[in-house]
Amino acid sequence: MKTVRDYIRTIADFPHEGIMFRDVTTLFSDARGFRMAIDQLLHPYAGMPIDKVVGLEARGFILGGAIAHQLSVGFVPIRKKGKLPGKTIEQAYQLEYGEAVMELHDDALQPGDKVLLVDDLLATGGTAEAGIRLVERLGAQVIGCAFVIDLPALGGAARLEKLGMQVHSLCAFEGL
Repeated sequence: MKTVRDYIRTIADFPHEGIMFRDVTTLFSDARGFRMAIDQLLHPYAGMPIDKVVGLEARGFILGGAIAHQLSVGFVPIRKKGKLPGKTIEQAYQLEYGEAVMELHDDALQPGDKVLLVDDLLATGGTAEAGIRLVERLGAQVIGCAFVIDLPALGGAARLEKLGMQVHSLCAFEGL
């Protein structure tokens, strides 16, 4: 029987030499694999009150939309700076070589909303932490962070756990 990990393709030396890129498009394109991933991402949160699913750009939109549909709740995107049309709040975070900024509509969440944050991959945790900060600035509460892939060597899960987050990943790949 196949696992979620079996549906993920690895591409060597992308986007740079020495990087093993974990490609979830092969997971998304397989109906059985995609359904398995959505079901497994949801499992730890069964019965928990969730008001919104927040997805991180860009593959988190695909997962988050499917999860929000399953839960019959709304979906909220967190996007790169300049991509959202309304009034936004922003959060800077560190990249390997520089800084980036994520944005969230300032009316996307209400104080007290219970939020599940979703993305495809957890590496250093910088993007997820920026997303958490944005959610919290609107007075909402992140009740969990769900990822298809964890790269433990990069420390993202530990970083989020230090913030008090519950982190759930479906599979892990060692190394870069």
